[in-house]
Formats: sequence, C-alpha cells, structure tokens
Amino acid sequence: MTFRPWHRQSDPSVSSSARGGSNLLLLALVAAVAWLYVRPPAAVPSGEPRVVAARGALAPDEQATTALFEAVSPSVVFISTTGSAVDFWTRNEFEVPRGTGTGFVWDEAGHIVTNYHVIAGATSAEVRLADQRRFSARLVGASPDHDLAVLSIEVPDKAPPKIALGTSRDLKVGQSVFAIGNPFGLDQSLTTGIISALDRSIPGEGGREIHHLIQTDAAINPGNSGGPLTDSAGRLIGVNTAIFSPSGAYAGVGFAVPADTVNRVVPQLIAKGRYFRPALGITANDELSARVGAAMQITGLLVLEVQPGSPAERAGLRGSQFQPEGGLIPGDFITAVDGRTIETLDDLLAIIDEKKGGEQVRLAISRKGKAGVLTARLESDAAP
Repeated sequence: MTFRPWHRQSDPSVSSSARGGSNLLLLALVAAVAWLYVRPPAAVPSGEPRVVAARGALAPDEQATTALFEAVSPSVVFISTTGSAVDFWTRNEFEVPRGTGTGFVWDEAGHIVTNYHVIAGATSAEVRLADQRRFSARLVGASPDHDLAVLSIEVPDKAPPKIALGTSRDLKVGQSVFAIGNPFGLDQSLTTGIISALDRSIPGEGGREIHHLIQTDAAINPGNSGGPLTDSAGRLIGVNTAIFSPSGAYAGVGFAVPADTVNRVVPQLIAKGRYFRPALGITANDELSARVGAAMQITGLLVLEVQPGSPAERAGLRGSQFQPEGGLIPGDFITAVDGRTIETLDDLLAIIDEKKGGEQVRLAISRKGKAGVLTARLESDAAP
C-alpha cells in the first residue's frame, strides 16, 4: 500500500484575510506555549527572616518625648477604689470594685495627689506604683471645690520619685502638653497635644464651678482623672480632671486643674485635711442681686449681711436691711474686685480663692447709686 501526503483542500468560500487571521491566532498560541517552557522558575521560599532595614536615630522630637515619659512615668500611679454594697436578700454588707483613676507622687513622704471625684464615695483605695508594687492608701484630705484629694501610702523602701513641679500662670495657648494616666484601666499611657485655651470654668461636685482650668486637646479618657499634665520639660502644669464629650469618651476637649491651684491647695490638705479659702465675711444671693440690681440699674453682687468682726466689716462694707413687712433696703453692691468685674457670688469666690490669708483686695462698690472703693484684708485660715 502506498501512502500519499494528506493535503487540506482549499475552500473557495474562505477568504484570504480569514485564513490570515487563523494563522496569526496559531502563531500566538505557539508563542504562549513557548513562553511557558522558557520562563524563569518561580522563587522558592527560603524560610529565613527578611533583612531588617536600618532605622537610624529617632527624630529630635521623638527623643524628647520618650525621655519625658521615662522621667515622669515613675511618679505616676494607678488608683483603684472599692465601695460598699448590701445584699438585697441577706442584708449583708460587702465591698465591691468601684472604679479606677490616676494619681502622682507629690513628695517623699508618700503623699499621692489625685482628683476628688476619683475617691469620692469610696470605702478604700489601693495605689499601684509604676514598678507594680501595691499599697493600701488612706485619705489625708480633699477639696471638692477644686476636685483635688490627697492620699497617703507607706513605702518601706525604694520610694517612688516625686514629680517635678512647674507653674501655670505663664502658660500660653498652643504650647505642647503631655498627659500620662490610666485610661480605661490601661496603665502608663502617654498622650500628647497642645493647650487649647486657658481660664475655663466647668461645673464641679455639688454644682459649684471649678475655675481657671486648662483646656487641652491631649487625649483624656475615663481613668486619666487625677493624672499629671506636663509641659515639654516634664514639669507638672496641671491635674487632668474632666472631659467634655456627649459619649463620655475622648472628643478633643479635656480640662486640667492648673499647677498654681494645686500648689496652693495641696499643702493645706496635707497639713489640715481640708482647704480653707480666705474669707471676706459677707453673705449674698445671686438671684436677689440680679433682681434688685436690675431695678436699680446696677450690675454687681448685693451684700445681704456683713459678719461681725470680719474683713468686710473692718473695710466698711454695709449689708442690706430687711423690713418687718417684707421690704428690703439694699446695702452695698460689690461691682469689682482688684479691677475684675463681679456679677455673682461665684465670681467673687473665684477671685478670693486666688489670694492668701492676709492679702489685701480693692473692692469697687456702689452705695445708694454712688461709686466708691474700699480696701479689705482677707482673713487667714477662715472657713469658706
């Protein structure tokens, strides 16, 4: 048998262009198959760690921040409190965890400064140092009006360092600040920001306002309360006390009690257990001041009573007289103290709170529609 080569017979109906397209497709398939055979082999994993790229030195601002944290954090403590609860069925009383907060070491004697609201209502408190040692704490003193409290612990050896103290009177909006605390129970957390505003006032315990607060955008959350706010030198310039947030978490608006207030109040809490505001010796009522002042077209604080033997009496202030039939003969209106306008009792207390016993204040008054000035020497160690 004889074999003959097989030839595809041409189809007259197939155009030459179509045959050319088929040839191109065939060439493309051949090229693809060839590439599969000649392509370089895939890299085989070696199982070895990658080479780490060199980091180099930290930037100067990073070095400064880490150095600040290393210097300040040993002075910052974790505070946990317990409260009492009563079993509904057995009426047995027992202790339950109440909350956590932050504090810092004030001196070598073991005094710890924190917020009043951190320990308010607690039956006991425990302080945990940065080195994780734990100590039972006792309450030394508290000032709800400033949201400050002082605890005391006994450290047998290796006492933690006290924090460096700065000033708040020379602070500037925009300067850098650093907050160290225990937000949500996470101890030794550092956040940074700037001073957003100064001389803020917010409601405190009991409804009375806390004045002259520092506002900052450094992240402050529940648990940060009582912790230090420092400047870039690591000095205490405030005590973190509150946040402004509808949700109760960080919203960029936090407040701190200024260091000058802390340095005025804390020594009294340690020495006497409470803070005694310098006293002028008057009684007043905001609502009555506003009503009578509006009728007389006077803006100020109406003096209702002057306490006998008080600085106000020695200065010559006159109180109001109440008539038997219910009428009122207005006394003096205090319109300013040391040049600062007074409209409410809280305004007056805020200014007097900055003073010390024995200091003099200039009282601008309105008496029967006539302006005058009196000088009063504030009383030392008088109850507020």
